[in-house]
Amino acid sequence: MISKDYRSAKVSLRFGLLNRNIVGVHFGGSLFAMTDPFFMIMFSQNLGKNYVFWDQAGKIEFLKPGKGKVIAEFEISQEQIDSLVNAASSGEKVLKDYSVDVKDKLGDTVARITKTLYVRKKSA
Repeated sequence: MISKDYRSAKVSLRFGLLNRNIVGVHFGGSLFAMTDPFFMIMFSQNLGKNYVFWDQAGKIEFLKPGKGKVIAEFEISQEQIDSLVNAASSGEKVLKDYSVDVKDKLGDTVARITKTLYVRKKSA
């Protein structure tokens, strides 16, 4: 679920036969996929059509085996938006890292996903 202002999102993934790995915990690819598009969507909606956005890189750190339903909550602040606008104001590409934790039902972090976002202001 994404907020109307595209500043927050909450995504969940149930644990099931199709997303468990050989040792019986959440498959890492499913954890990564559940978080994949959100930073790009949220920033692109907040900065508008005068910018080019791409996911340039992604990294996942597995911190604890995950079973059961897991949740990722995304938040972007006005400060982060302003920082990105300022960094991209010259028209040069900007690479920024944004991270989100995937947590289990107890609130323990199962995985930390870091996305590197490529942003560039379109030329006039």
